[in-house]
Amino acid sequence: MKLLAGRKIELDILRLGSNGEGVAKLQLGDSADEKFLFTIFVPGALPGERVLARVSLVKKSYAVAELVKIIQPSEDRAQPVCPIYADCGGCQLQHYAYASQLLAKGQQVRDALERIGHLHCEVQPTLGMVSPWRYRNKMQFPVQGRKGFLEIGCYALKTHGVINTSDCLIQEEGNNRVLEAVRCWMQEFHIPAYDERPGSGLVRHVMGRTGAGGEVLAVVICTRAQVPYSDELVRILREKVPGLAGAVVNVNPKRTNIIMGQECHTLWGRDYLLDRLGDLQFRVSPLSFFQVNRAQAEVLYNIVLDLGCLCGQENVADVYCGTGTISLFLARRARKVFGIEIVAAAIRDARENALYNNIDNAEFLVGDAAEELPRLLAKGFRPDAVVVDPPRAGCEEKVLQSIMAVSPKRIVYVSCNPATLARDLGILCDKYDIIRVQPVDMFPQTTHVETVVGLVLKNK
Repeated sequence: MKLLAGRKIELDILRLGSNGEGVAKLQLGDSADEKFLFTIFVPGALPGERVLARVSLVKKSYAVAELVKIIQPSEDRAQPVCPIYADCGGCQLQHYAYASQLLAKGQQVRDALERIGHLHCEVQPTLGMVSPWRYRNKMQFPVQGRKGFLEIGCYALKTHGVINTSDCLIQEEGNNRVLEAVRCWMQEFHIPAYDERPGSGLVRHVMGRTGAGGEVLAVVICTRAQVPYSDELVRILREKVPGLAGAVVNVNPKRTNIIMGQECHTLWGRDYLLDRLGDLQFRVSPLSFFQVNRAQAEVLYNIVLDLGCLCGQENVADVYCGTGTISLFLARRARKVFGIEIVAAAIRDARENALYNNIDNAEFLVGDAAEELPRLLAKGFRPDAVVVDPPRAGCEEKVLQSIMAVSPKRIVYVSCNPATLARDLGILCDKYDIIRVQPVDMFPQTTHVETVVGLVLKNK
């Protein structure tokens, strides 16, 4: 069988891919051997379904096909509750029952460990939410003016076209109110949206941040600091956003895909809000990192505490510590915590958070963990446990080697990417045994999954 673009073909969907698409296998040769099975990705299809699909792209090792008809639907297929779900790229799994989403995310972790890390270990059931909606405390929506219409929302999947929304169902309500207030201001006073092609216009993105106590911080990302009708913007925000703590303009004049600039100007109120994780309180500013799912972050952090086996006498190093949220959780059960982060602004936030919570047994260092860990060791600080929470790219190998050279009794690895987690565990398992793999659903209705892995030093 020759596979050509435009051809319609019936397929049995076996599993979900990492981007939420259905995965099918098609025999192209005469042999039933696995190497002759061709992979076809079908967005919108679910495991267990038989579908009719039209091939849209053929590559050397895989193809992509558009879903034409569901011949035999999955029992786990759900009706999406969002009216723009089919077009919006913000969520990928609303058409899948939530219990099945959790199973699929656990399988995603399991598959990565086996295929990339060559590790065969038990993966615990994914910990989900009681109500998997309205969980995001931070919104960053692009703004686009197109053919006389103002559109604010998520990008359409794999495009830079904005899908307009007024009520995103995974956002906390305060963020949606910010979105509508800024839309009202832009429409009433004819404020131009940014156009990335010529680099013209003013408003690039709208950010809302909602705290646990109901405070809301509104941030408008603009190409310049001078914003026309700024008093009217403040008035509309105060009228439409209950609990408004402050209104801020963030300036990003660069022609880049990076959302935020480094310059902020407060139009009204405070340039931060107060938020909580457990019994810790944090000042969250426009540029601060803070977990977007507060409830699940507490679940994840408590797992980190359990796997660290802290009883108050241990020394801990928190690598890729960011603004210190995990470090401060650890400090309550440790003798001493050193947080290490290469981003200086994040360390400034971490130090402020420690002061704000009256925690004096946590110190924060700006630098490369591969250099800072040996320095701490030379100064007599030997960590009993090391926590790593790297970005999606995972840990640099020199950082992993530095951790193994220090030889802590325990390592707790927090990952937002199963593929790089599996790669890094393949290195760490030369010296460590895995004791627990725990997926946590931080982002319901999407394909993303966080995983916490506990490792212990092997007996020699």
